[in-house]
Amino acid sequence: MLSYEKFRKEFIVILSVFTGILHVGNFTFLPMESIKFFIWHLMLGLIFVFLYKPFSAKNSSASRVLDWLLIAVTLFSGLYVIFDYGNFIVLTQTGRLSPPLYVIAVLTILLVLEATRRVLGYALPLIAVTTILYALFGGELPGLLGHRGYNIWRVIATIFSDQGIYGTPIGVSATTVFLFLMFGAFLSASGASVIFQDLSILLTGKARGGSAKMDIVASGFFGMISGSAVANVVSTGPFTIPLMIRSGYSKRFAGAVCAVSSTGGQIMPPVMGAAAFVLADIAETPYRTVCLAAFLPAVMYYITLFKIVDLEAVKQQMKIIGGGADKKTLKEVMKKAFKLFIPLAVLLFLLLVMMTTPMIAAIWAMAAIIICGLLDRDDPLTIKGIINGFVESTRSMPQVVAACACAGIVTGMFALTGLGLKFSDFIVSLGGNSIFISLVLSMVICVILGMGLPTTASYIICATAIAPALVALGIPKLSAHLFLLYFASISAITPPVAVASYAAASVADENAVKVGVTAVKLGIAGFVLPFVFTLNPDYLHMGFDITTLATWVSAVVVCLSAAIMIQGYIERKVSLPLRLLCLVIIVLAIRSDLLSSFIGWVLFAGMYWYGIKDGRFTGNLENEQPTTS
Repeated sequence: MLSYEKFRKEFIVILSVFTGILHVGNFTFLPMESIKFFIWHLMLGLIFVFLYKPFSAKNSSASRVLDWLLIAVTLFSGLYVIFDYGNFIVLTQTGRLSPPLYVIAVLTILLVLEATRRVLGYALPLIAVTTILYALFGGELPGLLGHRGYNIWRVIATIFSDQGIYGTPIGVSATTVFLFLMFGAFLSASGASVIFQDLSILLTGKARGGSAKMDIVASGFFGMISGSAVANVVSTGPFTIPLMIRSGYSKRFAGAVCAVSSTGGQIMPPVMGAAAFVLADIAETPYRTVCLAAFLPAVMYYITLFKIVDLEAVKQQMKIIGGGADKKTLKEVMKKAFKLFIPLAVLLFLLLVMMTTPMIAAIWAMAAIIICGLLDRDDPLTIKGIINGFVESTRSMPQVVAACACAGIVTGMFALTGLGLKFSDFIVSLGGNSIFISLVLSMVICVILGMGLPTTASYIICATAIAPALVALGIPKLSAHLFLLYFASISAITPPVAVASYAAASVADENAVKVGVTAVKLGIAGFVLPFVFTLNPDYLHMGFDITTLATWVSAVVVCLSAAIMIQGYIERKVSLPLRLLCLVIIVLAIRSDLLSSFIGWVLFAGMYWYGIKDGRFTGNLENEQPTTS
């Protein structure tokens, strides 16, 4: 007799394969109207939520009945709209749904709220419900917060349209994000995680503080594909965190390094996180442009972290971890890495050179993974591996679909009531037309929102409420949106709700708050860089010219100076005046003025040389021995 768990797993496999084929087919052999495709995507995403996230952890009979009842309601609601699609489009455009569609709309909204609660907790559903209540009763409020007032029918019709749950957020999830989730899942199925680890060991195994640098490289590679801070932590952390602890790093530091390096994956091209695709759509900017603009800030983020862990190894006088008996040779690693590099090369070539859409690039890159995997004689990709790729892609689907659908409710209510514009006006007036003060206010709001929300939802809400204010102050649209994306991402390591830090703390078996506080220190670049590229657009400029060259030189100087200032070490301990000089160098080098930057470079070169060679620039080193790399 077929057990329940076996039936559930087989159902997930069949539905996962169908979901993957449907999404690939929409851009190849089975194109659909966009809203109809979004309806399919939301329906399938909600079903996977109820399959992967049962109502009760005990998985009792009553819980199973409730979950399958919700799956049945989801199927009924979604298929009803799909088969009545023509009528649905006409009625949503007029804002007056038929009685059956009103019932379907209410059911769908409740399903979205329950699915989001299961996947993300109560924060985002409560925000969505609050905006609905504001739309219903905000007409009674006095002053700036008041609006004309809307009845329940108008509110439901708005939510159940392309202004609400079928709007931009779920559209980006359906058209772009899911295909890149598939791309990452197929890479993992082909053994990418092992290859990433082998590459990181090969590149950093003989370096000072190599275990921490290994984590940074591995998380950076993996983050380019997954774009999820927590996914990076749980994928690389179980291997790298224990290794860092054994090599001499404290549990707190090891967990923080993993959390910070994993969070960087959300801002690291070429894939970045799901929110980056939403950014491209909302900011009306080609994804290729977003990737190129985000590249230097992301590199600066990792250079700063890399140097901080290097100097921590100096402080702790750590020994080189060595290769170990299990370390592979360059030939062995590269022999396996071809099935990783070729798909990445295909992706980058199509995105950056051929300028195809991200969807087509992802599909061809997936095809390259399968072909390369099948041609690998040592570790061939099997049919079971391909099926696992489909299943793993849908395992990552619930969080994105729930976040985007629920965020769609919020943005729909913002659009209906004009709350987003009121919010922007409030920031402009409170900031007194000062760009810097407005940026600080925006940062605070983003971090507060991000503490309880996933990056995608946090960015969507902030982009709706805050981006217009920043653009009105004269900040370029791409800079404004990247600013918000950074703080939506960096909230993953910002206490009190720092999901990446908490995940790393559980692996390191350390207090989560301690790991979170240390992660803020190590990830300081993530808090400063948004102000840098917003106030100095040269850091988002990529070209073969003197501006790009000077900016890159300044970027390296700024990153190394920041690491020295934070750690208080160069190759030995340095005095407070020297650390303050690092701050002066940062201020000089970070400016767009070439003369100021050049003075900063010269000061840095002199400081670094004297900081190593001349005792009068260092602290008391009588009892310290310099560590050699």
